[in-house]
This record gives sequence, C-alpha cells and structure tokens, in this order.
Amino acid sequence: MKEYLDLLWTFFKMGCLTFGGGYSMLPVVERELVRHKGWATLDEVMDYFAIGQVTPGVIAVNVSTFIGYKKKGILGGILTTLGFVLPSLVIITVIAAGLQNFAESEMVQHAFKGIRVAVGALILEAVRKLFKGAVKDLKTLALCLAVFGLSVFFKVSPVPMVLSAGLAGFLLYRKRGTGHAGGGTGGSAGNIGKETP
Repeated sequence: MKEYLDLLWTFFKMGCLTFGGGYSMLPVVERELVRHKGWATLDEVMDYFAIGQVTPGVIAVNVSTFIGYKKKGILGGILTTLGFVLPSLVIITVIAAGLQNFAESEMVQHAFKGIRVAVGALILEAVRKLFKGAVKDLKTLALCLAVFGLSVFFKVSPVPMVLSAGLAGFLLYRKRGTGHAGGGTGGSAGNIGKETP
C-alpha cells in the first residue's frame, strides 16, 4: 500500500508543479522519476514520450500511465494518471467557475504573458535533453533533420513522422545488437534496434 501511495503522491506533486504539459513536463519527470526515484531511465522516458506522441490523449498523462503501469501494473497506471490529472481538474474547475470575472483583467493578461514565456523556456530545455539523448550518430542526426524539415516546411502531421521514424530506426539498426553507437538508445528506434536479433 505504501508504494501505491508513493506513486499517487509523487505524480500529484508533479501535476501541481508542471505547467504547460507535454514536453515542458520532461525536466520535471527527469528530476523526480529518473534522478530522485530511479523509477525509469531517461531513455525509457523518451520512449514513453515517443509513444505518447502517437497515441490518443495528452502526452503528459500518457507518460504518467506508462510509468505507473511499469511500476505496479494496471492499478499503478490508474493511480499515477489520477495523481497527475487531479491538480489540473481542481484548478480548472475553480478557474472555469469564475473565469469570466477575471479573464479580461489586465493583471491576469500580463500574468499569462509571463507564464507563456516560462513554458517556452521549459520546452526549449526539453528539446535540448531530447536532442542530446536521441541524436547519437550521423544516421540519427540525418533522421532528426529530415523530420524537422518535414515539420517546418511541409507541415506534415506528427503521427506519420513518428511512425516513419520508428520504421527507419528499425531498418537502420536491426542488424546491430547494441543499438546506437556510443551505447545509448535515446528513443524508441534505438530500443527497437536493441531488441531485434
């Protein structure tokens, strides 16, 4: 029971402290779950983010569910998901009840501008960590640049790009038993390469 409560409390704290959701959650996940708790490695977390990108729902919630399920099965996944979304549910309910009363306030608008800047900084830090962990050699660099180009210049949907990158990783690394050069996996493609004989 103590371990289940620990899961619930840890993700409740993360839900209280994570602003912006999605990739801005990565620095918090790394600090709490990788460094402090040791519940997952950074490579595993990056795999969860990759899977969360191509599955329905919010990435941050999906990642919470994956980690909870890894630790304590179905009940663990339910508790981590509940713990993560509960703060948002309470806060959004309170805000929605009185939103019209203060949404047009100049002070509130200025606060939102500051929050957007902070979230942008968190996402940049997440991008730095993802890039450092995933780009291990020239093949992964070429794949990264190709996906970036398709996203920026051709506005391709993320889903086919992530699925295609997974297929490319499988084809590029299927004959290598150790995944990427340098020992790291850095994402789902690397793990596919490791698992394939």
